Amino acid sequence: MSRPVRWTLLLMTLATTAAAIPPLGEHVVLSWNDLGMHCMNQYSADFMVLPPFNNLQAQVIRRGSATSKPLLLANGVTLEYSIPGNTTSVNKTDFWAVAQAIFGVALPPDIGLTGKGLTGTFDPAGTMFEAKGIPVTPFNDAEPTVERPYQLALVIARNNAGAELARSTPVIPVSVEVNCVSSGCHSSINNILNNHPREGGFDPAARPILCASCHASPALGTTGIREAGYFSFRIHDQHQFLDSRMTGVELCNKCHPGPNTECLRGAMRERHALTCQDCHGNMSNMSRTIENGRVPWVDEPSCGSCHGAAYAEQPGKLYRMSTGHGGVACEACHGSTHADFPSREPNDNANNIALQGYAGTLRECAVCHGDGVPQGGGPHAASMAGVGDEMLRGARLMKAFPNPVRTGCSFTMDARAGEAGRLLINDAQGRVVRMINATPGSARFTLAWDGRDRDGVRVAAGTYFARWQQGERTSAARVTVVR
Repeated sequence: MSRPVRWTLLLMTLATTAAAIPPLGEHVVLSWNDLGMHCMNQYSADFMVLPPFNNLQAQVIRRGSATSKPLLLANGVTLEYSIPGNTTSVNKTDFWAVAQAIFGVALPPDIGLTGKGLTGTFDPAGTMFEAKGIPVTPFNDAEPTVERPYQLALVIARNNAGAELARSTPVIPVSVEVNCVSSGCHSSINNILNNHPREGGFDPAARPILCASCHASPALGTTGIREAGYFSFRIHDQHQFLDSRMTGVELCNKCHPGPNTECLRGAMRERHALTCQDCHGNMSNMSRTIENGRVPWVDEPSCGSCHGAAYAEQPGKLYRMSTGHGGVACEACHGSTHADFPSREPNDNANNIALQGYAGTLRECAVCHGDGVPQGGGPHAASMAGVGDEMLRGARLMKAFPNPVRTGCSFTMDARAGEAGRLLINDAQGRVVRMINATPGSARFTLAWDGRDRDGVRVAAGTYFARWQQGERTSAARVTVVR
């Protein structure tokens, strides 16, 4: 079944499914993977970019009632994980044969760099629980040669007596589609290594080689050699010529898995047609921003840059590390980075279907509050004050005509010719109702909006904020829609 057909069927399911909460016990487990996809080299006898290393996170909530509020549990509970149908990795990769040479450690079979295996327990982390460094591969036991990047893990919460409280089935995503040769870019591994500059004592014959030993990688925690630069910088800098040959996810899938895995699969991609470049910029931008001081994996795009403060991460934290309503992790309700709900992949949606009866953002209050009545206006209500000031602050004036708007209007702004940008239409609460991508052909640019939202429906009467974003350049206007 093709991707468009799968997505259409999913949307039809969402539109026709009643919000009937499945039977739940006194506790619920929310669990997720932190990145949306982890990559690994299946074979590393020559060189390694990333080892098998996957992370799961979880929270346990004692559900509320008419007389009590929900409670995040940090004590008195143990979480265990397993991967049904994927019980061993040692016969699916050569990682354990090269671990001593690459990392200087002799690892027992199926035990990863942090001491975690394919089954085990989570470690407490405040009001969360985490299992870091699970050495899972995308090959299950029954089909060890068929890549399955979106397998389900099983997470079970138990009390101190060992009784099960609740369970959850997060995706534990991993792909080996990071091979420079199989992507069709390089002729051979020897070609890659023999053409590597002979700097810093690099010897193409001294194999296996860990790329991050010279090129710093915050993902692996290596500091590398200062003069060698970040691994992310070198890769994007050396390959930025591809910007003129390919665009969108087709380009990024050459390295970030991949043409078969297609790890950018969430609603931002499937429903709103965002590409990797919409958030990260192109290859040239990736390398330039690192060269100018950005730390890869640490300084990343912010949800708030489009959605505003009401729907942003915690100040100074990435989305994957942020918590919101009642201390619940953003990813617990909205999905992992690159796999925001509802996802194209059915397994991504399994948890929320089990909790609330349908895919999509976890939005049914009864899942956590039980038969209690939540207080306030919802998870993001406390952040909605001053939306208008935020949308207009620091932006150049953008002309809107006509204003008030009855059927549509045009926005005229200063822009940089030939550089891609986007027009965001936010409602009075800060929610993005429409995004229009465009590349100006001149320094004075006009872009039309038909007064409709992302689904083609005319927006309701009220106040809206239009913002043109082009790199660091922002122009904005307030418009009033009348009906």
